[in-house]
Amino acid sequence: MAERGRRRLDQPKTPRRGVPRPSYSPETFGRVAERFARALGTAKFLVYMTVFITVWFGWNTLAPANLRFDPYTFTFLTLLLSLQASYAAPLILLAQNRQADRDRVSLEEDRVRAEATKADIEYLARELAALRVAIGEVATRDFIRSEIARLGEGDRDRDSERS
Repeated sequence: MAERGRRRLDQPKTPRRGVPRPSYSPETFGRVAERFARALGTAKFLVYMTVFITVWFGWNTLAPANLRFDPYTFTFLTLLLSLQASYAAPLILLAQNRQADRDRVSLEEDRVRAEATKADIEYLARELAALRVAIGEVATRDFIRSEIARLGEGDRDRDSERS
């Protein structure tokens, strides 16, 4: 009999009840990362970011002192830009890795397709060579016409000799 405090090795371990871990789909996360990276790489984003920073600078330098929320060293703006960069860099790398994976798959498919095309071309070249050899052994239309003409000339020559 098994004691109450001992574990049984033939039974699966019961999962711990703790803080639930967030679950996510890597594919969905990757798609979101690619959209984010694609958006960061546009002229529209650069224009919006430039306008945002210009308005931030303008407000915090030209507005009355009691309305300024981020004085001259712009510490809060620096924090926001650092936070944006700390998330942007890994997401861009993730998007690049996914693109590299897609490129690798695409190159492999292209290689397989190229091999199949090469095999088809080699097969057709062999078939064409076989047809050329076979045609060389078969009387062509021009050959038959020339033979008929030659035979016709031979008959005329014989007829002219008899006359």
